[in-house]
Amino acid sequence: MTEVVLLTGGNLGPVAETLSRARQMLIERVGPEKICSGVWESEPWGFEAPQRFLNQVLVLETALEPLAVLDTVQEIERMLGRIREVVPNTITGPEIATSSAENSGQAPREYHSRPIDIDILFYGDRIIDLPRLNVPHPLIAQRAFVLHPLCEILPEYRHPITGLSVREMLVRIEPGDNGSR
Repeated sequence: MTEVVLLTGGNLGPVAETLSRARQMLIERVGPEKICSGVWESEPWGFEAPQRFLNQVLVLETALEPLAVLDTVQEIERMLGRIREVVPNTITGPEIATSSAENSGQAPREYHSRPIDIDILFYGDRIIDLPRLNVPHPLIAQRAFVLHPLCEILPEYRHPITGLSVREMLVRIEPGDNGSR
């Protein structure tokens, strides 16, 4: 069994209910929950929208391999109303789904409001660099909305590439802890 750390979030529809449903589905399909953060509220990141986001970090035990976890979380997102945009890939020509573009090494995507988003932050202490999946999530250290709930439950967890703790990453981007719950 491996610990997988996931971030759930969204800003459209009944978000608290959707996060709760996502949590239950993740426990059923990925594995038992070890710990979860409270629900944190944040401004949209990378775009403007009138609706604020709710975010929660979950730590689950899983027997699934990383790509199976990715497939499972994407299926749960679809079941909970997430519609993935498709954009032309200027490098290879065919269209690619932007489903986990920022977590996959694909071309950057345009951010937008959504009912649910589930990101794989860490998969044990493994470093994964595959066409469909990059773990640790490449933008963890830049996002207070990830680091606040992560720091609540895993403040001393060390990033397997940088060696920084979650608390150290948070202090680097927000010297004053001003997140809201």
